[in-house]
Parts: sequence; C-alpha cells; structure tokens
Amino acid sequence: MQQLDRDVTKSHALVIDGNPASRSVLLQHLREFGFGSVKAVGRVTDARDQLEHRKFDLVVCDNHFENSTESGQDLLEELRREQMLPYSTVFVMVTGDATYQRVAEAAEAALDSYLIKPFSANTLFERLREARNRKRVLKEIFVAMEAKQHELAAQLCLNRFHARDNYWLYAARIGAELLLMLKRNEEAKQLFDAVVAAKAVPWARLGVARVQLAEGEVMQARRTLESLLGDQPQYADSYDVMGKVQMEQGQLEQALATYRTAAAITPGCILRLQHCGTLSFYAGDSPAAIQMLERTWQMGNKSRLFDVLSMMLLAFLRFDNRDTKGLEIACDVLRRFSGDHPQSVRLRRMAQHGEILSALLAGKTAHGVLTARESLVDVQRPDFDMEAGTNMLSLWSRMDMAGIELPELEQVTKTVARRFSVSKAANEVLIAASRRHAVASDWIRDTHAEVMQLAEKAMDHAVKGDPKRAVQTLLQHGKETGNAKLIEMAGLVARRHEERIEGVDELLSAAGVLAHRYCAPATHIAGVRRSNRSAGGLVLRAAARTA
Repeated sequence: MQQLDRDVTKSHALVIDGNPASRSVLLQHLREFGFGSVKAVGRVTDARDQLEHRKFDLVVCDNHFENSTESGQDLLEELRREQMLPYSTVFVMVTGDATYQRVAEAAEAALDSYLIKPFSANTLFERLREARNRKRVLKEIFVAMEAKQHELAAQLCLNRFHARDNYWLYAARIGAELLLMLKRNEEAKQLFDAVVAAKAVPWARLGVARVQLAEGEVMQARRTLESLLGDQPQYADSYDVMGKVQMEQGQLEQALATYRTAAAITPGCILRLQHCGTLSFYAGDSPAAIQMLERTWQMGNKSRLFDVLSMMLLAFLRFDNRDTKGLEIACDVLRRFSGDHPQSVRLRRMAQHGEILSALLAGKTAHGVLTARESLVDVQRPDFDMEAGTNMLSLWSRMDMAGIELPELEQVTKTVARRFSVSKAANEVLIAASRRHAVASDWIRDTHAEVMQLAEKAMDHAVKGDPKRAVQTLLQHGKETGNAKLIEMAGLVARRHEERIEGVDELLSAAGVLAHRYCAPATHIAGVRRSNRSAGGLVLRAAARTA
C-alpha cells in the first residue's frame, strides 16, 4: 500500500475500538499507510483521557462499544463541545449502522468522514486522503482560528463560500459559527439561510434558531426548533437549544423533559446527563437527580467535561437524606477540586458550602452557622454570579433541617433575590433553589415585584420629562441591589436621552462601572450552560486544554 501523503510519517493516530480483532486490523492499516505513531485503546473513557492530554492528527473511532452506554458519537460530541480537538485533527467514525438516520446524525456532528462496516483498506485509504486534503486546503482558515484571528478566519470562510470554491459548504458552516461568536448575528443568519436554500441540512436550520435566540427572538427560535424537531426527531443538538429556549421562558419542567429526550438519544453524553441531573434537582425530583448526578460522576470523574456543580448538588441531596458517608465523599471531591484549582473562587465557595453541610449534619451547629454567616460577605462581590446565588439559597433554605431557625434567613433570601431577579427564568430558578423552605418562594416573588416597582417608578420620571432623574434613580437602586436589570436600564435611558441630560457622560461612566461590577452574563442557569458553544455549535475546535 502506498504512503497516504508526504506528511503522514510525522503524524500521530489514535484508534478507538472495543473489538480487539478490528482494532488490530485498523492499527495494521494505519501503519501501512505510513503513520509515524499509532496508539489504540478499547474504551471511550480511555480515549477521552488520551484526547484530553495529547494531540493526535487522526482519530479513527468505532461508534458502538459492547457493554457500554457510551458511544463514539457521544465522545465526538463532547470533545467538540468542549473544544478539545485541534482544528487540524481528522476524526473518522466507523459504524455498522447503514441507515440514513445514523449516517445523517454522524454528519451533523461535524465528522471529517465516516465508514460503514465492512470496508476495505482501499476505502479507508481514500477517505483518509480526502479528509486530510480538506484540512490542507482550508489550512489558512484553521491557522487564523488557532491564532484567534476570528475576523480574518470568518472573512476567509465567506470568500470561499461566495466563490463556491472547494469545500465551500464546510467553510460556510465554520464561517457561520465564527460570525455568531463575533456577534455579527445578521451576517451569520444570512449564511445559515443561504446554506439552507442551497441544501436544507439540519445544522443550518439549527444555526438559524441559534441566531434568533442570540438576538432575543425567543418565540421565533422556538418555532424554528419545533419545525426542525418535527423533521429530525433524533437530532440531539436541537433538543439542547430547545432546552435553552424553555429555560429562557422560565419553563423548568419542560426544559427537563427536553434534556431527558436528548440524554435518551445519547445515553453516554456526560453534559446532557449533567443537565438532566441538575434540572431534576431544581424541579424537586430528588431520586432522579441523585441517580443522574451519581451516574454523571461515575462516567466523568476523570474527565474535564465533568462540572463540579453536579457534586455540589449531590452534597445537598445527601444532606437531605442524612447520608453522612455520602456527604463526606461529596465534600472530599469538592475539597479536592478546590485544592487543585486554588485560584477558583467558584470552587472555593462550593467546598465551603460542603463543609457547612458536613458540620450541620455532624451536630457542629455553631461552627456551621458561623461559617454560613461569614460567607454572606460574598453576595455583593462582582464574581458572585447567579449560580453562586442559587447555591447560597439552597444552603440557607436547609438550615431549618438542622433544627436552626435563623432570624436573618428572610433577609438573606431577599438580598440574593434583589440581585438576581432580572427575568422570569431567573426568578423561577431562585424559587426552585430555595424550595426546601416553606415560605422562601413568597419572599422571592415579593422581592421580584419590589424590583419591578423600583424600575417602573424610575421610568415614570423619564415619561414625565426628567430622564436625568430616571437614570440617577436607577443607578442608585442598581448600586444598592446589584441588580443587572436596573443597571442596564440606566445605561439605556442615558443613551436614549443623552442630548437632553446634562452631565450625561458622568452618568454613563457610573453606569459602566456598575455594569462591569454586576452585569457579567451568567454562564449557567440551573446548571445549564448558556453559551452557544454547548448548544449545537459546530467545530470551533481548539487545541487540547491544559486547565
């Protein structure tokens, strides 16, 4: 067999196949093609470990693994979502399922190629040669992306798309993702629409929905997704985006059902399992939450795809069940994560919450209460985000389970709610986080109404012709509460009426300072990641991470 190409002797390949015989055959073929280094593993977990820590030029992965819930498809999707494959890596899936649905599903995952069993050495050779050639042709784009020159990479993609040059459809998808990341949403939508018109592929239709969601057009995004899911009910990425739409609309129960469907389609996907576990927690379905979160830990404890929030929620649930041993295991994991990443305030807070729960369950009430009270200074810190707020509510709403009636519980709940009650979705999650306390939901609803009244009264000044006073009032309340909605409204009113406001630059500067402090976008809500990257986005792959 001839050498694959002139660079192959310098290339590193990884074979992932649970069958020793077929694994051996693939190893032999790749060595005959000239690959300088070829490694092989028989399990998805071992493959994930290899790919998280080493760079490979080629990955050949079987889709089905006996006696395992994880598939090659699950592995590819998670590596893709977490940007743990370099742009230059060729990923080839091997499958024995020749039905259109499975092949289409593979194509949607941005594979470089796939092979249907049985296949010959010549077929494998030609597929690899074609995939590696595409990488070479588009190398200029990938180099720009590796250098984080995203504007340049997007333009190169657009040039190839408009010229209908070689691999224009592949370039169009990368370009659309880049434009969406750059918040050039209208251009991204035009590109997705053009691809749909040229070839109505599901990923382009999903891209349209993602642009609509990014633009705040939630209902339009929902309609687009409903149409897509009607045509492609096995397209798991669509359920991810639909779940985010439902979260934006405050429909936690519907979002949970949607993520459960996605997890059923891809039972080996750690991220979807985490979403199901965390949403089950907030929905109050403790048995399901425990089952899913424990399974998440079992599957992902050696993977950087695992989100330690899963263990934080498990700690709460084990506290509820008076499971001393289980709680201590969870606390040990939280301490270990925090110790491994001492710079992470997020992990430090979770470890501290675990220590408080452990102290309360062990009867060390005074120590637990003192530590909980000391943690309250964090509430007005810039890095205290929505996730930190819900974790604090989950902690404090459990204090009475340890026989503690804290007089400040109402004030703590309202303080957190004043800061994060910015939308219906946020309000529902705050209520869900504190569901263990009988009247906390009433406190949160009252606080939400209070914030809305503050906004309305401030806006009355603008309606009555005094926009400066409206801005000043919004800034005052924003500073007192840390509420991003009030702060952002102040900036919007100041910019809208800047010609009529004396000293507007000073007010805009004050709004900017508060926005920098309090208005960082939430990365998680109820454990669901909010970035487009984890919701159907393609292959903006990055080199394997080291942290």
